[in-house]
Amino acid sequence: MAEMRNLGGGVVTDQQPSELALRVIGRLKELRCNKAELALQIGCSRSMVSQYLAGKYKSDPTTIETALEGWLQEVGEPEEGQMEEEEAELQEAEESIPEKVTYFASSDYLNVMAVCQSCQENMGLGIVVGKSGYGKTHALKKYAKLPRVAYLECDDTMGSRDLVEEIEGCLGMAKASGGTIHKRVSRIREFLNVNSGYLLIIDEADKLMNKYTTAKMIFDQAEVGLVIAGEPKLETDLKTALARFANRVDFYYKLHGLDAAELGRYLEGWDLTEEAAAELANRAFQSRNSCFRLLDRTLNNVLRVLKEKGETKVTLEIVREASGMMML
Repeated sequence: MAEMRNLGGGVVTDQQPSELALRVIGRLKELRCNKAELALQIGCSRSMVSQYLAGKYKSDPTTIETALEGWLQEVGEPEEGQMEEEEAELQEAEESIPEKVTYFASSDYLNVMAVCQSCQENMGLGIVVGKSGYGKTHALKKYAKLPRVAYLECDDTMGSRDLVEEIEGCLGMAKASGGTIHKRVSRIREFLNVNSGYLLIIDEADKLMNKYTTAKMIFDQAEVGLVIAGEPKLETDLKTALARFANRVDFYYKLHGLDAAELGRYLEGWDLTEEAAAELANRAFQSRNSCFRLLDRTLNNVLRVLKEKGETKVTLEIVREASGMMML
């Protein structure tokens, strides 16, 4: 029943879902059916169904209530004991659905972390290169959660002054009100020399090739470790445009992506058919566009489909359904 409240002389009705609406909502959940599908089945508009189930339908409810009662009779309503049994089965199925590993210790992941650690401990210069989607940024951001690590990601619109401002912000320095780039770089160097032990990570650095003199100026005269990361062309650009800088590289790693053994460890505990496993391997490393990111996106959708269907076994059909709205 609706509750009447007086607000400053006006009357507001707090409508609540009816007993019928609650029965329908419960049955929709059990059948894994949404309101749009229900509306099609009973011949009512989606807005009418949504408003009624939310307790906000203001017109005569006779038509929709008759339709909903008929739908409940058609699909059937389980007895109380049966409902508890179905809920227990659903909970058991959800508990058996595997979970993705948040940070998978692949050889790429471990080597990127090792480069960062070595550069920070030895105030060295490191270069990390890898194709888009291989997990380079994922690993760098994970390392950046450690103390005295400043991470920044470049883009094509940045200039030298933008790069300096980003570095100041990442280091937690007070924003400079002005001054030349040279003076601000000197200020950053002074900060790093006083606060030793920092690592500066510049990701997507291939987008700022002509701005490397800024990073070089900081690294040359400051007590700081520096990791520059980007696409594979970064290595070539450095060797051709900044040969002296490239010659000073202390640590270098090029990501190679997952291999079959690592994929097996990553999917340990998943119930997969052979066909599904082969398709996931194709997403991970066997095709031209294969990469960790494509595998990760696929698995996100696979988990969604499994939960919707109440299933735990990953088949080729489920992988294909999960990929239906992806750009591969």
